[in-house]
Amino acid sequence: MDSEAKIVSCMHAAISDMGFETRTDEQIRNIIGLGFKEALTNLYPGKESLYEKFVEQYRNYFLDENSEASPLFSHVEQLLELLTKHSYFIAVATGKGRHGLDKVLNETGLKPYFHVTRCADETFSKPNPQMLHEIMDFTGVEPHETVMIGDTEYDLNMANNAGCESIAIAHGVHDKERLKQCSPVEVFADIKELYHWLVRQH
Repeated sequence: MDSEAKIVSCMHAAISDMGFETRTDEQIRNIIGLGFKEALTNLYPGKESLYEKFVEQYRNYFLDENSEASPLFSHVEQLLELLTKHSYFIAVATGKGRHGLDKVLNETGLKPYFHVTRCADETFSKPNPQMLHEIMDFTGVEPHETVMIGDTEYDLNMANNAGCESIAIAHGVHDKERLKQCSPVEVFADIKELYHWLVRQH
C-alpha cells in the first residue's frame, strides 16, 4: 500500500498532541518500516517512557474510521493472484501493529491471500529476523526457500539476518542506491515491474 502520506500525516498529528519538537517529513519517512518503539527511539531519544502514550495518539489518527484508506500500488492484486496460482505461501512481516494491519487488510479485501502475518507489536521489530523466523516456522519453509520483498533497508536487512534472499522495490521511502547496499537479488522500480518479471519466470 502507498501508506507513506498517511503515516507521515498521522505522525505529525501525534507529535503535536504530545507536545514534542517537530520533525521533518523526511525524518518521519526514514523510520517507516520500524516498529513504534524503534521509531520513537530514533526520532526522540530519551523519551522512551512516553512510548505507550505516543502510540495511543498515533493510533487514534491511523485507525480513525473516517480517515481515507491508503491506495494500493499498481498490480498488487495481480501479483498476489499470480503467487497464489503457483502455490506460493504468502506472508506479511510489518512494522505496523496488529490493529493497523487488520484494518488495512479488511479495507482492501486482501486478507484471504495471506497464509500468515506478523506485526512489530507481536514480536521483535525489523531488522531483527524474528518475524521471518516465525513465518518460516509456521509455513514449514526453510530460509533458502524464502524471499522477502521489501521497499526499505529494514526489510532487506531483516532478510539478510534471517538467511533469506530479498527483492527490493524502489517506490518506497528508501531510494534504489540505499536498497542496493543491502544486497537484494533484484531491484525493481515498482510492483508492476516485479509482476511482469515473475510472469516471465513462470
